[in-house]
Amino acid sequence: MDWLKISLYDNASPLMEQLTLFHNYSMLIIISILSLVFFIMIKMLKNNFFSNKILENQLIEFIWTLIPTIILTFIALPSLHLLYIMDELNNPLMTIKVIGHQWYWSYEYSDFKNIEFDSYMINNGTFRLLEVDNSTPIPLNCQIRIIISSYDVLHSWTIPSMGMKMDATPGRLNQMSFLSYRTGKFFGQCSEICGTNHSFMPIVLDVIPINFFISWIKMF
Repeated sequence: MDWLKISLYDNASPLMEQLTLFHNYSMLIIISILSLVFFIMIKMLKNNFFSNKILENQLIEFIWTLIPTIILTFIALPSLHLLYIMDELNNPLMTIKVIGHQWYWSYEYSDFKNIEFDSYMINNGTFRLLEVDNSTPIPLNCQIRIIISSYDVLHSWTIPSMGMKMDATPGRLNQMSFLSYRTGKFFGQCSEICGTNHSFMPIVLDVIPINFFISWIKMF
């Protein structure tokens, strides 16, 4: 059944692919630790032998301190690598400025003239609380830089399929970059509790081939 399926969104970018791999890698370590602890607990409950003369064992104490340190190191190294990748800009081909408002998003294509629009939620879409009147077109297989800010309160621009989540802070410009390797519409929502209509700030990215994107640019 679909409601029993526990997984991440399907990958739509190399960043999300790396995040999914790291998630599976971490879960493998966690499940292995839980299985070992559960096994030891059962063995201890079934064990009838004990000794009240053992006061200390420095070797065992050293081992059970060293092993968690090694495990945390194996988790921390790929995590730091991912954090570095998420902050790297990687020579973006174009820049899109995103501004959060109560309660809608504004988009500006800084590399082109007179291309800016607002994106409001619509009620007659296929997906409830996710459809917008103006989706955000981006070209396929192109590195895109997103500059994010806010006009009023804290917002958060999030596309789970792309592995992107960045806070929109008033008076501050945050940036991140991404690349999408498959076409389609990708949905997200504001992930910050920004007010009473917080759940009515959907985000729709429309990834299209570059020739269609150029045709869309020429319409302005």
